[in-house]
Amino acid sequence: MSAGTYTPRPGAAPLGRMIAAQTALETRMLLRNGEQLLLTVIIPTLLLVLFSAVDIVDTGAGEPVDFLTPGILALAVMSTAFTGQAIATGFERRYGVLKRLAASPLPRWALMTAKTLAVLVTEVLQVVLLTVIAFALGWSPHGNPLAVLLLLVLGTAAFSGLGLLMAGTLKAEATLAAANLVFLLLLVGGGVIVPLDKFPDAVQSVLGLLPIAALSDGLREVLQHGASMPWGDLGVLAVWAVLGLGAAARFFRWE
Repeated sequence: MSAGTYTPRPGAAPLGRMIAAQTALETRMLLRNGEQLLLTVIIPTLLLVLFSAVDIVDTGAGEPVDFLTPGILALAVMSTAFTGQAIATGFERRYGVLKRLAASPLPRWALMTAKTLAVLVTEVLQVVLLTVIAFALGWSPHGNPLAVLLLLVLGTAAFSGLGLLMAGTLKAEATLAAANLVFLLLLVGGGVIVPLDKFPDAVQSVLGLLPIAALSDGLREVLQHGASMPWGDLGVLAVWAVLGLGAAARFFRWE
C-alpha cells in the first residue's frame, strides 16, 4: 500500500460536481414542495383537461385542445420559472439560506446556474406530462421542434430573470403575494386560455408585449398553425430575458 493513501485531501469539489449536486438538491426541493406541485403540475393539468372537455371559452375553429395546449405549456413555464422560483428563493433569502450558501465554495453565479438547471429539469417533466395528457385528449401538433425549443428556452430565461428580480428585492411575504397575483393576472390576460382577440383592440397591443402572451402566441403559431419561426414573439421574449436577467444580476440582494 503506497504512502499517503489515507491522507485527507481538504478542498472544494470540482465546480461541475458542485453545480450538479446543487441542481439535484434544488430539483428535489421543488418537487417535494406541495405548493410548488400545485402550481407546476396540478393547476396546468386541471386547466388543460377542464377547458378541453367543457366548452366554456370560445377558442375559435378547430379542437379546443389544439388552442389550449400551447397556452398551458407556456403557463407551466411561467409557474416554474417565475412563480415557484420567486417564492422559493424569496424565503431562502429571508431565512438566511442564500447568505450561508454564498459563503460556501460554490460561487454565487454557480448557485444561480444550479437553480436555473433545476427549473429546466422540472419543466422537462412538466412538458412530458402535459404532452401525454394533450395527446390523450386528441391533440395534433404541427410545426418546427427547434422553434418550440427556442421559445421555451427564451421564455424560461425571461421568467427566471423576473422571478429572481422579485425574490431578490422584495420581502418574502411580499414576493409570495405578488408572485401569486401576477400568476393569476397573466393566466387571465396573457392569452393562455382566453384568446387575446377577445380583449378590446387598445388592450390587445399592450397584452401582446407580455412575456406570457409572446410565449403562448409563439407556441400556438408553431404547434397549431405550423409556423416555421415566430420571430416577433422570439424577439419579445429575448428582450424580456435580457432585461429580467440583467436587472436581477444588478439589484439582487443576498440578505
